[in-house]
Amino acid sequence: MGKKRKILTKRKYETELARLQLELVKLQRWVKAKGLKIVVLFEGRDAAGKGGTIKRITEPLNPRICRVVALDKPTEREQTQWYFQRYVPHLPAGGEIVLFDRSWYNRAGVERVMGFCTDEEYHEFLRSCPMFERLLVYSGIILIKYWFSVSAEEQAQRFQARMDDPTKRWKLSPIDLKAQSRWEEYSRAKDQMFTYTDTQIAPWYVVHSDDKKRARLNCITHLLSLIDYEEIPVKKIKLPPRQKDIGYVRPPETIQNIIPEDF
Repeated sequence: MGKKRKILTKRKYETELARLQLELVKLQRWVKAKGLKIVVLFEGRDAAGKGGTIKRITEPLNPRICRVVALDKPTEREQTQWYFQRYVPHLPAGGEIVLFDRSWYNRAGVERVMGFCTDEEYHEFLRSCPMFERLLVYSGIILIKYWFSVSAEEQAQRFQARMDDPTKRWKLSPIDLKAQSRWEEYSRAKDQMFTYTDTQIAPWYVVHSDDKKRARLNCITHLLSLIDYEEIPVKKIKLPPRQKDIGYVRPPETIQNIIPEDF
């Protein structure tokens, strides 16, 4: 029998998330001070919980230091480029963290299963991807790759919830719906991708994500454990006194466009 997990209450989840987000702020200061370059890839099936985890990571962070890259399908011009070329401009400079909400691994997943690339392009990706990632690591980039693993039953429930919620329906695309009917093809594609790209220099880390809240906490905890950072003391900020009244007269609101106060 597996180890029985403790109940994760809403209060416990929020307490742990707040603690981890404080650590993320400390990490951000360290990254900026030391000029680190961090790339984190978030991959997995649709509705596996990648977006929710990314949101919790970025919430407390400065968007000038930590940014999210979620590229649309390649343009006609980009389709003629070296495959990795469209991702290179989004790589971090010193003191930056970049989170890829899906990445160059589109070729080994959706493009392979849906027939958006040729067999030759697919096999070339499997051959060249480890070399590309090795170059990134040798250049000084800290590369971290997460695969969010969700069961077929849980994915179906999340798809249904999105269909029932008008505020989340935009998250569903025709390709997402086709993924349900090609579950095993995606599984085989993922297994083959891991065979070629789960390398010692750039390993995959699997996040069990049927429980979204646990997945978020576990992923952030693991991310923090991979980077050797220290807390940098922050100088206390003192609010300066307000400028003395020197005769300023505020213009009347009647000449301004004030929005209605409906609440």
